[in-house]
Amino acid sequence: MSSASVLFDQYSVLVVGAGSIGRRHMANLRGLGVRKLAATDTDAARLQTVIDELGARGFADLDEALRIFQPNVVFICTPPAFHIDQAWSALRSGADIFVEKPLSHLLDGVAAFKAEADKLGRVVQVGYNLRFNPGIQTLRRLVDEGVAGRILWARAEVAQYLPDWRPWQDYRQSYTARHELGGGVILDASHEIDYMLWLLGPPRELTCMAGQVSGLDLNVEDCATILLRLRSGAQADIHMDFAQRTSSRSCVVAGDRARLEWEHAKNQVRITRPQGPPEVINYEFESNQMYVAEVRSFFSCVQERVIANQSLVEAELTLKVALGALPSAAQQKWVRFEP
Repeated sequence: MSSASVLFDQYSVLVVGAGSIGRRHMANLRGLGVRKLAATDTDAARLQTVIDELGARGFADLDEALRIFQPNVVFICTPPAFHIDQAWSALRSGADIFVEKPLSHLLDGVAAFKAEADKLGRVVQVGYNLRFNPGIQTLRRLVDEGVAGRILWARAEVAQYLPDWRPWQDYRQSYTARHELGGGVILDASHEIDYMLWLLGPPRELTCMAGQVSGLDLNVEDCATILLRLRSGAQADIHMDFAQRTSSRSCVVAGDRARLEWEHAKNQVRITRPQGPPEVINYEFESNQMYVAEVRSFFSCVQERVIANQSLVEAELTLKVALGALPSAAQQKWVRFEP
């Protein structure tokens, strides 16, 4: 069954968190045909916005929303510190669950949640939407087809000035700037960790340099570079920051046959071989397409009852890498992963 054949109007969906990503998902759900839509948020103003603009039912309390609205599907779109507790509540209610990235800010409770979701036959997907970016998908296809040959090393970079990230909000109030809510650039920019593992496979070990390099008012790291050695033998470095004033997102994958380069701003992938001119792959793309595509993929799994929950397994590994990078930076040590 393709995602195009999903009957979205048969589902009742509760979105937990009416911030920017919650509103985006609600708008996309409406566009896909979801009629029974509700939201819960402790911020009355945010909640009223989605009631007025999207016609969603509003609840101030999650337990009340689960009891009264009885959703088939729950989207968790709150700060990472709340994800696992809220996902447990949704799981106990009988719903399938979409959790925004990262899965959590701690590993505590993750394994038990994953085991219970499998036991109950619930579908769980974690929102690493860059997997649905045509550029990253092209890199994955080229790597899988052997175009680059044996992968030697890779580099990913993501950067955007935090006050420009969500300009409608005081950056000091965002969860990204607050350690107690699961913020920091490593967790919030863990897309790069996720897709690097998706492209190159599981890690063997890592080391990290991270800290505050800007004058921003926050209590988390705003700049980090993670060095990874993969089980394949390839090496990778991932740079992430929300300190520099310019924005940047790119990836290089170098093999013994060719070099692959993705430029997010250009909607382009380049293949450079030892001989001949580079081959350029251009694509048309609008950022919301990623979010629609990941929701379609999730509901396809819900409708077909695909409960292998590979997304949850992979998100747990991404979280282990992200959380391994933090003590590595603090203690200046290598962190190794079990095979």
